[in-house]
Formats: sequence, structure tokens, C-alpha cells
Amino acid sequence: MGDLEAPSAPLYALDRLGVRLALDDFGTGYSCLSYLKQLPVDTVKIDKSFVLNVSRDPGDAAVVEAIIAMAHRLGIRVIGEGVETNEQLEFIRLRGCDLAQGFFFSRPLSGEAFCAWSKDWQELGTRVP
Repeated sequence: MGDLEAPSAPLYALDRLGVRLALDDFGTGYSCLSYLKQLPVDTVKIDKSFVLNVSRDPGDAAVVEAIIAMAHRLGIRVIGEGVETNEQLEFIRLRGCDLAQGFFFSRPLSGEAFCAWSKDWQELGTRVP
């Protein structure tokens, strides 16, 4: 992803087909702010390394808040990765994060186990954030 010209054509082709695109692990590695305005991105997933420490590290909290605010101003949805505690979930929820994923909800599951898990959630009337 160092050169935006190479991946951008296939991404725009997918976008034209109606495929929704997400930037995973946003805030680390090759992710950069210019991707948010130059690529047809629908969603950013805040890297779990920031979410895990939002209640203990003011720097991580500031990064999470900034990503949520910036993405929303650009019309992009935000997923908080790596949510393991209710405290982390409440932090990102109060700042307007659209969705959350992590061990707080479930460990990775097989397809069959996921169907059973999903049915249990539906029967309880519980809404997954």
C-alpha cells in the first residue's frame, strides 16, 4: 500500500460493484490518513493496540477519539477492534464508535458454533453493538 496508484484501481472497481471496503488495523503499519480521502473506504477498524489501553493510556485514548471523529467527518463508519472489557466498550461507545468486536463478545468460533451463539443472542433479545 506504499504506492496508492497500484491498489486504487481495483478498489474503485470493487466499489463500483457495491463491495463495501474496510481498512483493517487502522492507526498502525501502512495505514495513513490520506487513505481515508483517496480510497473508497466505507469503514475503518481501529487497531486493537489502541483500544486495549484506552482507559489507562491518555495517548491511546486521544488516538481513538481522533480516529472516530475524523472518520465520521468523512462519512466513514468505525469499528473498535480488540474490545475485551465493558470499560473499553463504554469508552468507544460514548465517543460514537459505530461497532465493536473482540473477546468481550466471543472468542473466534466455527461456523456451526457461531450459528448457535447468534441464536442465543437473538433469543435473549441482546443487541450486539
